[in-house]
Amino acid sequence: MDVTLDVILSWMAQHYWPLVRVAGMFSTMALLSGRSVPVRIKLAVALAITLGIAPALPPVQYTFETVSLLGMLITAQQVLIGMILGIVSLMVVHTFAVAGQILGMQIGLGFAAMVDPSSGQQVPVIAQFYLMLASLIFLALDGHLMMVRVVVMSFDAIPIGPRGPDADAMYYIATWGSWMFAAGMTFALSAVVSILVMNLAFGVMTRAAPQLNIFSIGFPIKLVSGLLVLWLTIGNFVQHFEAQWNRGLDALCFILSGQC
Repeated sequence: MDVTLDVILSWMAQHYWPLVRVAGMFSTMALLSGRSVPVRIKLAVALAITLGIAPALPPVQYTFETVSLLGMLITAQQVLIGMILGIVSLMVVHTFAVAGQILGMQIGLGFAAMVDPSSGQQVPVIAQFYLMLASLIFLALDGHLMMVRVVVMSFDAIPIGPRGPDADAMYYIATWGSWMFAAGMTFALSAVVSILVMNLAFGVMTRAAPQLNIFSIGFPIKLVSGLLVLWLTIGNFVQHFEAQWNRGLDALCFILSGQC
């Protein structure tokens, strides 16, 4: 059987550009974008998924050219589309890291920090704890499978070509980032109000009895009370995550022009 150059280029176009989009999503997606995941593992998973979904993808209308300006433009657009899809899931998970940082500063645990394996930065312990919980719930709700489904649907909504996401989708993602801070503050609001009332009580107590040392008495009480408040509010974690994840799915649908 003779294999011509046109057949090879067609096969490359049908597999290379989908691989670039899938790999771009994995480079920014929650869990897989961390530094603790080796690049070889990401590339192997992206290659396996690409080989599985390639037969179901619409045919590519452009000829694969390695060094042409059009080929490099199409490759850059596929990377951009994949990264945008992955960033949405990353912002959903990191919403609760923001909430943990707020709570850590309020109850006095902001000084207790550890290295976040996904970013390599020092973050409060509570933020890391919430981030691990959000990551586990993301897996429990099959969020990783949903992301694979979304990237497959993206080939119908945004076919492979020099055209990428429109300006409305880019602006929507930029403004949707405000939901990360709003939802994190909403989740931590009850605990923040409780700690604020406690600080006001310590202020009144210090004013009534100036001989009491607020640092030696108030700090241990606030720390223990803060942990108690965290224990009482942790039951709403799943509900808040589901609400934020639904907002993330709506954002992904908007990027795909409603083709979900």
